[in-house]
Order: sequence, then structure tokens, then C-alpha cells
Amino acid sequence: MKIAISSTGKGLKDNINAEFGRCPYFIIAEINDKKLIKFEAIENINANKPGGAGVSAAQAVAEKGAEAVITGNMGPRALDVLRQFKIPIYKAEGKIDTAVKMFIEGKLKKI
Repeated sequence: MKIAISSTGKGLKDNINAEFGRCPYFIIAEINDKKLIKFEAIENINANKPGGAGVSAAQAVAEKGAEAVITGNMGPRALDVLRQFKIPIYKAEGKIDTAVKMFIEGKLKKI
């Protein structure tokens, strides 16, 4: 399973970015058998768009194969796009590695 996490940086020790559409990076984490097996950081090329950043970001993570999203907050249009792709969204804050662990344990709340 692939999870897209809005991030302030390129690593697992970075923080979850509070704004999905305007985050500088997405961490794409791959989970198998309740373990994080690999991850990659991708730049959010839509972060500085004057409008529609959230919608474009939602489309980008869907195209990367994300089956879930973890973020601090998300606008209604990005939320609608992810719902169309049937991708659940979870709210979290703090470090990315902690949020991934909580996701695996089923401790994150859906937005």
C-alpha cells in the first residue's frame, strides 16, 4: 500500500505539513505486512500555483498510486478530488515516521 504524506522536507524525520496543497514535498511511503518497506520524496510542483494547488496536488498523488493520504489540513476541492479517486484522507501532525506508525496501527482519524 502506498501512502502520500504532506511534508516540510524530504525525510521521515521531517514534519507533516499543515497544508496539503501548498506543502513543499510529499513523502510516498510503501507499506507491506504492517511495515514501512521504502519511501521516496517528491517535490510538490503545484505548491506555488496562484490557484488550484490543492486540486493539482491531489491529482499528482493519485497518479503516483497513493491509496491513502496523511496531512494536517485539506481544502474542500482537493478533498473532493481524492474522494473521486476513493482515496481516504487521515489527519495527523508531528513527525512523519510517527504518523506512519500510527497509520499502520490504525490510530489516525479520517478527515
